[in-house]
Amino acid sequence: MPTRTESWQLTDRVRVSGGEVATGVFGDGPPVVLVHGTPASSYLWRGVVPSLARQHTVHVWDMLGFGCSHPDPGVPPSIAQQARTLAELVEHWNLEAPSLVGHDIGGGVVTRAHLVEGVPANRLALLDAAVIGPWNTRFTEHMQRHAEVYATMEPSVFADIVNPRVHTATSRPMSDEVAAAYLAPWAGARGQQRWVDQVAAVSFRDTEEAVRRLDRVTAPTLVLWGEDDGWMPASMGDELAAAIPGARQERIAGAGHFLPEDAPEETAEALLRFLGPR
Repeated sequence: MPTRTESWQLTDRVRVSGGEVATGVFGDGPPVVLVHGTPASSYLWRGVVPSLARQHTVHVWDMLGFGCSHPDPGVPPSIAQQARTLAELVEHWNLEAPSLVGHDIGGGVVTRAHLVEGVPANRLALLDAAVIGPWNTRFTEHMQRHAEVYATMEPSVFADIVNPRVHTATSRPMSDEVAAAYLAPWAGARGQQRWVDQVAAVSFRDTEEAVRRLDRVTAPTLVLWGEDDGWMPASMGDELAAAIPGARQERIAGAGHFLPEDAPEETAEALLRFLGPR
């Protein structure tokens, strides 16, 4: 199993209705599915998976349009599409009621998969989660309004914009090596178009139906937030926790929006406390 300092790679490929998804399964025990957000990939979880896998079977995947997963032509990588994909993967993995963990828009994917697509969940963990809208950052909103401009600018200029943006996802300094791994899927003209496509497809409209049903959540729920999140302030976590009956809320000091990157050990410990023993 890759460790935090080793390369991260998902070796399995699963054909779904919207494209081809890169997946990986680690460990043994009660099932847990980890769903990353944007502009990340399953790489976000590399420091968390080894700890969780000592007690759980951990399923990870790159969402369509992210990492090594690719949507079919004409399939937008929207939250609604990702939620349908998650439902298909849960069926593919033959999971009855896994614990679902979602970060950023992955939180929106998890809640929609559970409350709209009907994916049973043993527990829900929502990390710096884009659920109750509006939650797009000003940068994302600007790119959505001017998608054609961003898609057609010189790739080197586009890189000069998104590279420093990725560095702001953490509160603690992100090394150039780690930043390069996050940026690799977005490199060049093709990666630039992938970035613009996923930004254009992301909307809190896809989470509204799930938000209307948050009071129906019966699965134990953890809302976990980086205290120094500069993209989605911790107050959004307060609102989300208040909307879910009995939700437990925790914050991790010194951590930014990419919580599992900033504080992998603390994130894993909080999840293990919440998920319980095998």
